[in-house]
Amino acid sequence: MVDGPELITVGQLARRVGLTAKALRHYDRVGLLTPAVVDRDTGYRFYGPEQVAHARLVQLLRSVDVPLEQVRACLAMSDDEAAIQQVLVRHRRRLQARLDRVRGDLHRTDHLIQDGLEAIMADQDTRQNATESAGDERRLAIDLFNGVWRLLEKEDRSIEDDDRMLHMAHASRYHWGQVGAPVNFSRGEWQCSRVYAVLGRAEPATYHARRGLELLQAHGIGDWDLAYAYESLARASAVAGEKEQARAWTEQALAAAEDIAQNEDRELVLSDLESIPAQPRFW
Repeated sequence: MVDGPELITVGQLARRVGLTAKALRHYDRVGLLTPAVVDRDTGYRFYGPEQVAHARLVQLLRSVDVPLEQVRACLAMSDDEAAIQQVLVRHRRRLQARLDRVRGDLHRTDHLIQDGLEAIMADQDTRQNATESAGDERRLAIDLFNGVWRLLEKEDRSIEDDDRMLHMAHASRYHWGQVGAPVNFSRGEWQCSRVYAVLGRAEPATYHARRGLELLQAHGIGDWDLAYAYESLARASAVAGEKEQARAWTEQALAAAEDIAQNEDRELVLSDLESIPAQPRFW
């Protein structure tokens, strides 16, 4: 048997750091968190007290879905908090891209529902002549809108990508203004606000978020469009460093979300609210 009062069993370590014994055994098998001692007779694993901090770091990083290889890298530089912060910043960007991908799919699905599959498929057949034959600003507005989502979904955008994304968002909003309905105008403003927020530009993000909300209020539009208008204002405020204002707008978004008809739409709004920078979940 293994002696030594300082050694910690799997169960003790699991309870101390908030992991399961099964997870600790898995992390041992993949070489992420190897026990200090394994009893030859029983096969029991024992950890040293200095491994508690590492186990806690693993638990924290895995709780926000940081990939195992990046957790491994963080353990190797556990004394360098700034380096770990950079890992988290990159991970957050990936999560945001994933969320934008889902929201982009939602918008593209809306267009499929509203425009009909046959119309869109017919347009795809003549895409090479889109500028002349599609002849329709609505198609152009949709393509630009979806193009912005594809760039938002890109994890390693260049400066040129950021520029293109911004110009496409404004171009989409312009074309919606020619052929769309008020709800399209508002969604265009929302997308402009989101792009500016992603780029860290608080003032234009706030401006477009307010315009989106004004359009909804002027035309009596509610449901998830209204909740998202408040979400965009909360995000813009957070980017500006206005934490109290961001929280106030988030509370408005939560109240509006209660009136959303579809559960899936409500869940999407709530997940977007959780991605607002520097705002811990309070609901």
